[in-house]
Amino acid sequence: MQSIAGDKTSTTCQRTERRYDLDWIRIFGMLIIFFYHCGRSFNLEDWHVKNNTLSPGISIILSVLEIWMMPLFFMISAMSSYYSLTRRSPKQYVLERFKRLIIPFIFGTFVILVPVQVYIERASHGHFEGSLIDFYPHYFDGLYALGGNFAWMGLHLWYLEFLFIFSILTLPLFVVGIKKKSSGPFTNAVSFFRKPGAIFLMAIPLVLMEIFVGQYRDSIGLQAFGGWSLLTYLVFFIAGYFVSLNAGFKDTIEKHRTSAIFLAFGITVVLTMNYLYDIGSIDKYEDVLTAAASWSWLMAIFGFGSRHLSFDHPILKYANEAVLPFYILHQTIIVIFGFWIMDWELGVASKYLLLSLSSFVTIMLVYEFLIRRIKLMRFLFGMK
Repeated sequence: MQSIAGDKTSTTCQRTERRYDLDWIRIFGMLIIFFYHCGRSFNLEDWHVKNNTLSPGISIILSVLEIWMMPLFFMISAMSSYYSLTRRSPKQYVLERFKRLIIPFIFGTFVILVPVQVYIERASHGHFEGSLIDFYPHYFDGLYALGGNFAWMGLHLWYLEFLFIFSILTLPLFVVGIKKKSSGPFTNAVSFFRKPGAIFLMAIPLVLMEIFVGQYRDSIGLQAFGGWSLLTYLVFFIAGYFVSLNAGFKDTIEKHRTSAIFLAFGITVVLTMNYLYDIGSIDKYEDVLTAAASWSWLMAIFGFGSRHLSFDHPILKYANEAVLPFYILHQTIIVIFGFWIMDWELGVASKYLLLSLSSFVTIMLVYEFLIRRIKLMRFLFGMK
């Protein structure tokens, strides 16, 4: 299995069985992120570039995807960390993470991808006139989101930045976890969470964290990164590692897949009704319900994936290798095409189809002919 950062974790020193289901989930999840960002041009919230006609329906769909989309990748990345640490020393693990995460983050943030997005945002919002070449020296004027242009968080590349930080912060805990996974306290915890229904109690740390950060939405609880606070992502990351430490969790999650999907769907319906009609009595419980819905969706996704996606296919290796470059490229390409077509007199559905199709084809062509085949570009995009 691999994280979005491309760590190959299919085998360990003990020849761990490859988790093809997680490979497929990772690929399909990347496609969801792609279609999500295509929709950002059309939803009701501000973004780098906005279409001349917006869609409340797309806003609802995107709000539902935000419940589980990025938490899914933090959990998969944590699972990747487990397999990586079983065959690497902590020093090798940090170096590997630096190459796969920080190198593409620096390249994308400073060289071309992120500066292009900031330029288009400023141009489309009427805050800059001139070419990209004219704008580039101004890219380093002040900090983005604080009145300036320099996107210190990398815009959509924030995931790479914070995944690296999480990897460093949790390294001591993760190393101890591998060493102690056969100890009494850990095996007792595993035995408890493998009981019927107990897997859903693992949402409690998420709920508690959301209650805590919900008091500080202007600081540590800021939900500017994929709909969740960074501290809550850290909890998802640790949870993903925990369920990797014992192979029995795979069967447990699979057994709970049906109840998980019903629970996730039910809570999501409540949250959607509150989004549409602003039910005051639900507002105070929104953070709790969202955390519970997210965990339920994740258990359903991993459970059904384990059941139906545990198989190899010739396209799997190619797609796995392409995920990280695809992620790095996708939002910039979407913003470019979105800027080009934003004032065209077409319906939302036609524009969305045109935007997603043209962006996907362009990304894959750039990947195939300019990244995949050139060693320097492979290095800059975090590939081996």
